[in-house]
Amino acid sequence: MFCYDYPRPAVTVDIVVFSSDALAVLLIQRKHPPFEGHWALPGGFIEMEETLETSARRELEEETGVTDVALTEVGAFGAPSRDPRGRVITIAYATVIEKSTVNVKAGSDASAAAWFLNTDLPKLAFDHGEIIQKALETIK
Repeated sequence: MFCYDYPRPAVTVDIVVFSSDALAVLLIQRKHPPFEGHWALPGGFIEMEETLETSARRELEEETGVTDVALTEVGAFGAPSRDPRGRVITIAYATVIEKSTVNVKAGSDASAAAWFLNTDLPKLAFDHGEIIQKALETIK
C-alpha cells in the first residue's frame, strides 16, 4: 500500500443508455445522498481491481439490470465542484439499445429506473446533463 503526500481524487464511471427508437435516456433515481431522490445516470465508484469498463458494466447491471451492451467511451469529466462529496473524476460511457429487449429494474443504490426522452429530462444530479449532451454528440 502506498502513502501519498498529496490528495488523490476518487474515480467513478457513468453510463448513458440511449434507446434506439426515440433517443430516450435511461436514468436511475438516487436512493442515497448526495442528490437523494434526484434522477441521475447509472454509475458509481470504481473498485481498485476493476478496469474502467468492467466497473461501468457492473454499475449498469447493479442499478438497472441491463447487461451485455457495447460501450463507447464518451470522455472524462472532472470539474472540481462536480460532486459535493469531494474531488471526483468520472469516465463516461454510452450505449444504444432497443428498449424492448431489456427488462429495466432498479437495484443497488437506485430506488427507481425509468426512460426519459432526451428532450424532456428531469432535473439531474451532478453534471449529468453535460455528460448526456457529450454522449449525444459522440453517438451521432
